[in-house]
Amino acid sequence: MGTPRRFRKKYETPKKLWVTQRIREEKTLREQYGLKNAKELWRAATIIKKARRNARKLLASFEEKSKKAEDLLNKLKRYGLLPKTATLSDVLNLTTKDLLERRLQTIVYKKGLANSIKQARQLIVHGFIAIDGRKKTAPGYLVKLEEEDKISYYRPIQIKKPEEKKEEKEEKVENKELAKGEING
Repeated sequence: MGTPRRFRKKYETPKKLWVTQRIREEKTLREQYGLKNAKELWRAATIIKKARRNARKLLASFEEKSKKAEDLLNKLKRYGLLPKTATLSDVLNLTTKDLLERRLQTIVYKKGLANSIKQARQLIVHGFIAIDGRKKTAPGYLVKLEEEDKISYYRPIQIKKPEEKKEEKEEKVENKELAKGEING
């Protein structure tokens, strides 16, 4: 029958949902990073909130050199959110944009494997992108620093660059003009 467990939400909704300024900011971020809906943005914001909350607690308890602090810093460094020489106070400067830059969808687009951010999402969802030879189908997958160089196509695909499309259209127009000239001449 399966397990009767319930899955928890992985995001926190804003306290005031209908604030115009926040909605506009979220819309620009969703368009910039090709997010499907606000939940994906809220999930990223929640991850950053939790990290910042933990850092504040550790700073307040004067346990900067404790194992918990080292674990938090190492995790954020592994994902490339912090530089190697970061301290707990640097965690407080993290933003949602920093985390959105580490998503698989964004990295696939920035590496040039897709022509647009939306095409990157489609390639991932349809199983064309792999990390170290293993297919990934989650656009929100957080890419670690050591995995970034291992991102490639899982199976061969023909993607035309926008310049190539323009050249093909120009060639077709020229061919049509030549064909018309032969018919008329």
